[in-house]
Amino acid sequence: MHGKDIVVVGLQPWDIGIGSNCKNIAIEFALNNRVLYVNPPLDRLTNIRDRKTAKVQKRRRIRAGNEPALVAVKENLWTYYPRKLVESVNGLPDGKLFDHFNRVNSKRFAKEIIAMADQLGFRDVVLFNDNSIYLGYYLKELLKPSFSIYYIRDFLIKNPYWKKHAVRLEPGLIRSSDLVVTNSELYASYAAGFNRHSYMVGQGCDISAFSDPGIIPVKELENIPGPIIGYTGYLSSRRLDIELLLYLSAAKPSMSFVLVGPEDETFKRSALHGRPNVFFLGHKEADRMPSFIKGFDVAINPQSVNEATDGNYPRKVDEYLAMGKAVVARATNAMNYFREVTYLADSFEAYAEMIEKALKDNSAELIRKRQEVAQSHSWTNNVDNIYHCINRVMQDARVLKEHEHSR
Repeated sequence: MHGKDIVVVGLQPWDIGIGSNCKNIAIEFALNNRVLYVNPPLDRLTNIRDRKTAKVQKRRRIRAGNEPALVAVKENLWTYYPRKLVESVNGLPDGKLFDHFNRVNSKRFAKEIIAMADQLGFRDVVLFNDNSIYLGYYLKELLKPSFSIYYIRDFLIKNPYWKKHAVRLEPGLIRSSDLVVTNSELYASYAAGFNRHSYMVGQGCDISAFSDPGIIPVKELENIPGPIIGYTGYLSSRRLDIELLLYLSAAKPSMSFVLVGPEDETFKRSALHGRPNVFFLGHKEADRMPSFIKGFDVAINPQSVNEATDGNYPRKVDEYLAMGKAVVARATNAMNYFREVTYLADSFEAYAEMIEKALKDNSAELIRKRQEVAQSHSWTNNVDNIYHCINRVMQDARVLKEHEHSR
């Protein structure tokens, strides 16, 4: 796709501070198109509750006209911070009252988008909606894009916050979109129940920081006995299985289990802190992660298997593979995508066996194959797959139109 004007909306603001699929896709779009990345507007409750945070303070300065709302990020790419507040609607009962105020919010949001698109001279826009179920629900009707894409990268309807309204709304949003793209076969199967043009397009990952052969292991690992079985990332009890880690540390006392990342309260209170072969290294800067992974003998993704994780694409696995590391993970729908280059376990016992196998099987050939798979998961390939799906939908529409004319 070349020479188009694309409006991107979603749940993640440009200044989110962590990795964002939507931002990476927007950057890739902007190589050949003009892109307006619209940040989610500030809602009234957040404006009050989080008023002292840097995020809200910044948006208050923008609303007051003390900072620009429209910012040029790079050539062909702008990000916009909406000035108008929207109402906090999630607490409303599901049904007509919620729908009324959600439409009011969407109209405010759409009005600002239209104004910015006009200011930039956008015409016949393509709308890319990254999992924005509430504000995005009416945008096709209000913005009248030439083509609309809904992107599913998380099963929000399984999330407690979203369940109340999204279970009802998301199917309608899927139906109304011209195309639905996902980063999971599970999500694509779900969406296909409402829109036949629903496709899994894979996932991109910026692995440049993990591909340098000169990376040296950090000194923090020097005094930890090997083999080191490591994990990097936020230690969330909602997504990671503490019982699995307790089992592994007991079943493999000669192995060191190293966990790099901040912990939630459940992890902080867990019995893992009393295990002599479990090492919590805490939060580390993102640019240091490759040096930690370099020191792992095996990298793990000890996910729980539940509604939130089964289809969730684990970006960290691409990072592990980019460094040639053997990876052991739970067998989920999402991890099936990596089945040829990872060790997948369907039980605690199998997980322990897979770690042993990963340590024994490692070879230069396996390292090379892992790195090749990670390199194929680039953002360029990911967006090329999206373009291919757009062309497929447009071709189907042309064929249908020709068929109708010939009748």
